[in-house]
Amino acid sequence: MNITRNNVDALNAIVTIELAKEDYQGNVDTVLSNYKKNANVPGFRKGAVPMSLILKQYGKSVLFEEVNKMLQEKLNNYLVDEKLDILGNPLPVMSENFDWDADVLKFDFELGLAPEFTVDLEGKTKVTKFNIVADEAMLDEQVEYIQKQYGKLVSKEAVEETSELVGTFTNEEEGINKDVTIAVADFRTKTNQKKFLNKKVGDQVTVNTKGLFEDDHKLMDVLGIDHDQVHGLEVDVVFTINEINESEKAELNQELFDKLFGQDVVTSVEQLKEKIKEDAEKQFASQADQKFLNDVFESLLETTSFELPATFLKKWLMTAGETPMTAEQAAEEYEKSEKGLRYQLIEGKVMTQYELQLTFEDIKAYTTKLIKEQLAQFGQTEPDDKTVEDIVARVMSNQDEVRRISEQAMNEKMLALFTDKVKANVKEVSYKDFVKEMYGE
Repeated sequence: MNITRNNVDALNAIVTIELAKEDYQGNVDTVLSNYKKNANVPGFRKGAVPMSLILKQYGKSVLFEEVNKMLQEKLNNYLVDEKLDILGNPLPVMSENFDWDADVLKFDFELGLAPEFTVDLEGKTKVTKFNIVADEAMLDEQVEYIQKQYGKLVSKEAVEETSELVGTFTNEEEGINKDVTIAVADFRTKTNQKKFLNKKVGDQVTVNTKGLFEDDHKLMDVLGIDHDQVHGLEVDVVFTINEINESEKAELNQELFDKLFGQDVVTSVEQLKEKIKEDAEKQFASQADQKFLNDVFESLLETTSFELPATFLKKWLMTAGETPMTAEQAAEEYEKSEKGLRYQLIEGKVMTQYELQLTFEDIKAYTTKLIKEQLAQFGQTEPDDKTVEDIVARVMSNQDEVRRISEQAMNEKMLALFTDKVKANVKEVSYKDFVKEMYGE
């Protein structure tokens, strides 16, 4: 057997495997001998079928199978031994006049090679690292939300702007008959809101579905209809008022503070806001960190230049899936997936260039940290070691969970690396301003 490689260019190569008869004939003979022992052919006793008949019936198919198995094994070993970093899978070069009876069988395989490049984390970037703070306006909103959440509903005689209504939406032609609880403020326009003011239990209000709420998803939920029905729906619906309630806010007193945080942990509105601020900014930090990670990679995608074996990859895509693609379909799929491939290559290069590795102990330690954090959320701030170890063992027996946790642990390592190396502009923003930065709204 002989294996050689011809590097066509920096991104493409041809690997040639030559198999002499003595390389594969022993395997072929063994398989055919087993066929002969077990073959049931009319007119012959089991095991007494002539080899010539076995060869005629099975010879070519066994030869193809055994040669193919040997090719796969030798090619895979060669790629490992040569430490070749390839994209996609090797593609056999098809030959119309291949001679399976030749003394030496010669097979060519096309390879798409991963490009050589480096990443520069310390160069100039336009990346911003956000520090999200819970401003006073947000803290006031959260305090009010807590008051409403722990408040109580008080029945009212007539509808006011702040009322919450329990009733039924109906439209016989559209098959709408849905009991709902809805606030007057949920209706998008003041015109529709005013239609409900001063109404009483038993009254009916007719509104049109067009522009009734901020979006069609809200309309779907309220009317109990599906996506196809809601699209372009413009009909009158009747709302029958069954209850009129008003949310009475809970008082900001020690009873509420103890209910939220435990006995005497918080004793004032100022301390309540400090707690809300602390918890909120922890959650904000993880969102800001994720955006920072994403933005660094986007910056690297823009500034890290390398070529890909595009022609090879398009050819590989034509046969890679369960359903073969045409050349046009493969080209379209390549355009869709090219950015993702570049992202993966850059991510892999960051790991190798900066020697970011995860050991089993790293994953186990990270899992332990996650479990302790989750238990703390349920009030178990000091769980015993045996409880934690048992949960960690169960989690790590699930391959999908291990994969997910490994990604989180590697992201944490990358975040630490980027924070240390990347020259980012640090910007302090409120959460509302951060959302605008994220979504442009």
